[in-house]
Amino acid sequence: MTAASLFPSLSPAAARGPAAGRRLLGAAAIAAALAGSWLPGVAGAAGDYPSRPIRFVVPYAAGGTTDLVARTVGQRIGEKLGQPVVVENRPGAGGNIGMEAVAKAAPDGYTIGFGAISTNALNPHIYKHVPFDPRKDFTAVSLLGTSTIVLEVSNDLPVKTVADLVGYAKAHPGLTYATAGAGTSMHLAGAMFSQMTQTGLVHVPYKGSSPAINDMLGGHVQVMFDNLPASLPHIQAGKLRALAVAGKTRSPSLPNVPTLAEAGLAGYAVEPWFGVYGPAGMPAPVVQALNAALVEALGNAEVKDKLVQAGFNPKGSSAAELQSLTLSEYEKFGKVARSASISLD
Repeated sequence: MTAASLFPSLSPAAARGPAAGRRLLGAAAIAAALAGSWLPGVAGAAGDYPSRPIRFVVPYAAGGTTDLVARTVGQRIGEKLGQPVVVENRPGAGGNIGMEAVAKAAPDGYTIGFGAISTNALNPHIYKHVPFDPRKDFTAVSLLGTSTIVLEVSNDLPVKTVADLVGYAKAHPGLTYATAGAGTSMHLAGAMFSQMTQTGLVHVPYKGSSPAINDMLGGHVQVMFDNLPASLPHIQAGKLRALAVAGKTRSPSLPNVPTLAEAGLAGYAVEPWFGVYGPAGMPAPVVQALNAALVEALGNAEVKDKLVQAGFNPKGSSAAELQSLTLSEYEKFGKVARSASISLD
């Protein structure tokens, strides 16, 4: 920015002489001051970010898949950016409470959220009151990856296969199944299973995987649709029995466990995805800094190994790719929710 651009009336002719020179210097000083007042908001967003800890809101209870991934990736992001990433669990309303906090935060990059297929594609279609619009109230940053949903039962339930469960459910009307929350992808998976098998299973939502698993282990509930990372240790220890996985392909962590499609539900497939979002209006340089840190973290061999071992499939993306996925999945699951008649207060 120059004095002439701010003061076009200051022509070369008018700038001749000592007095004019002083005027020119004064104008230049004003221009510099004005430029200095405008630029930090832009340059500072990239150059100074981050200058304090970043809050990473996980809209589910501690101990679940999102918590595991957030803490593993968050630590690596903090190392990359030079500031700690503080994970804050804010469960409730199928993730809506936590993501509302993200949507309403200042768009400065110091509050980001762990969005998912449920919060950013499904929930607006099944809750009567959702305090945000995932299509316009967030800034997409990067995909985190995908997870596997597992259909599992307690050891005291006399079933060994999906067919056994269908038969048992029909012989015991009102059989319940647990999930990590109403409106989650696990809820969708359970509703689709109940609808396709005509078993009339009754949904029991929890505030996260951990309390639901505790009740499974305690014998208070006998069937559960869960994200695999949270349940995998209990399955491997023989405390819970995996009947099938909900994705299109088998999980590398459970190679001997069939998909629900393989188990007889042709065309069945639910595959949760997760991504990082900030409030709408985040500066592009901040989004780029966060995206680069996330992609680097997800590509780190140690991080990848830890997440894969837990049953999570890490995968980063560009911000534009996550936004495109959000919009397409929003439309897709709106149709699924209406077809399955899923509706919550």
